[in-house]
Amino acid sequence: MSGILKAMSKFRLAVVQLHVSKIKADNLGRAQKLVKEAAGQGAKVVVLPECFNSPYGTGFFAEYAEKIPGESTQVLSEAAKECGVYLVGGSIPEEDGGKLYNTCSVFGPDGNLLVKHRKIHLFDIDVPGKIRFQESETLSPGNSLSMFETPFCKVGVGICYDIRFAELAQIYAKKGCQLLVYPGAFNMTTGPAHWELLQRGRAVDNQVYVATASPARDESASYVAWGHSSVVNPWGEVIVKAGSEESVVYADIDLQYLADVRQQIPITTQRRNDLYSVNSAQES
Repeated sequence: MSGILKAMSKFRLAVVQLHVSKIKADNLGRAQKLVKEAAGQGAKVVVLPECFNSPYGTGFFAEYAEKIPGESTQVLSEAAKECGVYLVGGSIPEEDGGKLYNTCSVFGPDGNLLVKHRKIHLFDIDVPGKIRFQESETLSPGNSLSMFETPFCKVGVGICYDIRFAELAQIYAKKGCQLLVYPGAFNMTTGPAHWELLQRGRAVDNQVYVATASPARDESASYVAWGHSSVVNPWGEVIVKAGSEESVVYADIDLQYLADVRQQIPITTQRRNDLYSVNSAQES
């Protein structure tokens, strides 16, 4: 029995850094192909990038938006089932009730939808002389936290800008998540400044694994993604990082190592809950 438990404490995670074009069918086909490639390399959980089926930008969201279920999520469901993996479907522009959302759908190895995460924090920033972007011009925010169970561990889901909000990660960790996944498309301003820093911060603060999936960098796009999809361990070390081009990167997630880190530096038991707490408003 201990051998089985030991085997379950390790699993392979794949992060797909997809080159996203303006042709939806090409994006879906290539995503499907790379998910198969990842499964062939032993991945049990596969993560796609934010906005994997369409270019990222307020001018594209309405044009590429779909219902869920719809064309893109059907492809995800079939890929998850065919490959027998947990598939974190990056995100797509979703249309529902006349509103648009930036939505991540997660499918289990049986092809069933496990959770649907609508980006909670919309990307509205203005860095003078560098970048201005306002997702709220076209998108509406989601209003729920999103977690799913696997035979290995519980997983918390955020999208891109969600990673800047430490409270979300803290709540996921408090609820038992040992892996946090953030499909995200940071840009050439925020990417070099904060992309890795935020991942390492969320990982070390909560003693969890953190995985991010970015689109590959396309210098000709109206919004140029930073790339560098990564996986960070609970010690805060980057254990794998992609370059800027299309690729699949792999990390072997070791939950015994996570337990060891938490034993060595036992912040989870040392918290002063008599002085402070971070809670979900939905529980209050």
